[in-house]
Amino acid sequence: MMRLMGIDYGSKKVGVASTDSRGEFALPRAVLPNDHHLVSEVVKMCEAEGVERVILGESKDFKGEPNDIQAEIAVFKQALEDHGIEVVLHPEMLTSLEAKQLQGENAMLDASAAALILKSYIDSRAK
Repeated sequence: MMRLMGIDYGSKKVGVASTDSRGEFALPRAVLPNDHHLVSEVVKMCEAEGVERVILGESKDFKGEPNDIQAEIAVFKQALEDHGIEVVLHPEMLTSLEAKQLQGENAMLDASAAALILKSYIDSRAK
C-alpha cells in the first residue's frame, strides 16, 4: 500500500491527515493556518512522511455544483502538483459537521475532517 495524505481545505484553516505506514488507517495529524506558508508546509510534511498521493476534499453543494471555495481548492491543488505531488480530488460533503458530531468542537476538528475524507477514499478503493 502507498502512504496517503488527506486534506480538508478551508479558507482559514486546513486539516491534514495521513495513513499509517501500511496505508490502511486514516489518522488526524495537524491543523495548519491557510496562509502563504501552507503549500511549503504540506510539501515538507509529504516529504517527511513519504506521502505518495494527496487526497484533497472536493467541495460541492447538494446539487453537485462547486462551492465558492472550490476555485481556491483548484489553485491549491495546482500549487502542490507544481511541486511534483500527485493530488486526487475526492468528494467531501459535511465532513466537518460529521467530525464535530463524532468528537465535539476541538482544536483538531479540521484534521479529523481530513481523516474522514481520507477514510472515504480508502474505502472507495477497497470496493
